[in-house]
Amino acid sequence: MAKYARRRALVVGEAGGIGLAVAKRLVEGGASVVLTARTAGERARAVAELGSAARVVAPSGVEAVLAAQAGTGSGGTGEGGVDLLFTDAVPTARALLPHLEDGSAIVLTAPAPCPDAVREFAAELAFRGIRVNAVAPGCIEAPGTGALPLPPLGRLGAAEEVARAALFLATEATFTTGVRLPVDGGLGCP
Repeated sequence: MAKYARRRALVVGEAGGIGLAVAKRLVEGGASVVLTARTAGERARAVAELGSAARVVAPSGVEAVLAAQAGTGSGGTGEGGVDLLFTDAVPTARALLPHLEDGSAIVLTAPAPCPDAVREFAAELAFRGIRVNAVAPGCIEAPGTGALPLPPLGRLGAAEEVARAALFLATEATFTTGVRLPVDGGLGCP
């Protein structure tokens, strides 16, 4: 399947859970992916999961990888840079703006971004055609989280379900920006 062919994605902030689930779907769809992982163990696990189809680097190595891509081009388009950015926070995304192409998409993947922050960041980048949206995961099953109260759907969600929502916002919802989409089983968090 080549759903994401010629897409260049950067997944920053978490090499397990949601970030890894996003990277897996992108790789399966033919995208060129760079994923950050904080520790050597996380990097080894991510490489084992993704194989050679993705580049897994320490957060400190992102700038070098992106600079190399910009210098040599990537994805067969003759362009460098990133057109899909998945990250945990606005400050992280802001630091990577020089590497984003006009018309790209940013999806914030941490539960914290408030709707106003997402709308403000989206308005700030609209002149470049960059869409900014967020998923707001809640009640997502993760190792070591212990017992959580179940949401109205009666079960915990999976990182894969958050990844699907994030990818929808990045690639399918092309006339949507400034949205914070709860992926929380019906908790209805604002």
